[in-house]
This record gives sequence, structure tokens and C-alpha cells, in this order.
Amino acid sequence: MAEKTAEKGEVAVAERTEDANKASMRTAETLLRLLPLGLCVAALVVMLNNSETNDFGSVFYSDLGAFKYLVHANGVCAAYSLLSAVVTAVPRPFTMSRAWTFFLLDQLFTYVIIAAGAVSTEVVYLAYNGDKDISWSEACGSFGGFCQKATASVSITFIVVVCYISLSLISSYRLFTRYDPPSTNSNKAATELGRFQS
Repeated sequence: MAEKTAEKGEVAVAERTEDANKASMRTAETLLRLLPLGLCVAALVVMLNNSETNDFGSVFYSDLGAFKYLVHANGVCAAYSLLSAVVTAVPRPFTMSRAWTFFLLDQLFTYVIIAAGAVSTEVVYLAYNGDKDISWSEACGSFGGFCQKATASVSITFIVVVCYISLSLISSYRLFTRYDPPSTNSNKAATELGRFQS
């Protein structure tokens, strides 16, 4: 009788420890999903306020398609970060459909923000260096403040990229650990290979 009571006590302690671990993992993932929200908003605000007027003319972020895409991508990713953090924070069982949804959306938004950062980096590079082969002179000599803000926004965006890559790795791990590894029955594989070659 005492052994059964001790065994039940050990099971209860193990269940409480597992529940505490799940809660701490959920909290950590929620915070990791909230981090890109602040960074996306910061990159978005820096770029939205990016304009300069001087004797050479004026330039606004909206004059360049790459920067408009960067603003929109940061806005959409910020909204997704908020939504996914709220869904993650609510304690619910982690189903296969939920795992697939997080996996696909994390992948999608990772690629969206990588594309925004890459195309904006190219524009910033051309603004600083120009392209001598086709007679484009650099613009940052004349619009230094504009270039500095653009560089800051793009740099923040690449920090967001690192966060989204981390989230993508977590969601892919969560999804694919739910599947069993393929069986390694070599006899069956040899039979199938023989049928294939005939």
C-alpha cells in the first residue's frame, strides 16, 4: 500500500514538473514571438520618417519601391508577430494542424522579411557606392541623413530576420518531431529496389 502511494506521489510530481516545463517553454516562445514585433515597428517608424530636403532636391522613402516594400513587409510581420504571440500564449494542446499552420506561416514570413531586407540592402549599397558602369553616381554624399536612416532601418530588419529564422527552426522542430522516423528494414528496401530496376 505504501509503495502505491509513493508511486502515485512520484507520478504527480513528474506531471507537475512537466506542466511547469511546458508553461516556461510557452512563455519563452511567446516572448520570442513578441521580440520581432518591437523590432518591425522600430524599422517601420525609422523608414516612414526617412526623408531629406536640401539644395540638391528632396528624397522620400516612398520614392523607392524597395523601401516601400520594406515598410509593408515590416508592418505585416509585426501584425503576424502579435497574432502568433497571442495564439502561443493561450494554453491549448498542440495539434498537428496547429503545428503545420505555425510551420508554414513562420516560413512564409521569414521569406517575406528576408526579401525585404535583401532588396533594401541593394538599394542602400547603390546609394552609397553608385554604379560607375552605367553612370550612376552615389547619392549619400548629397543625402547623408537619408542614407543613415535607411541603413538603420535595414539593419533592424536583419535582426528581425534572425528572430524569424529562430522561430522557423522552432516550429519545424515542433512539427517534424511529431512524426516517426522511417523504418530501416533493409530486406524490404532491397525488394523494392529490385522491383524498381526490373
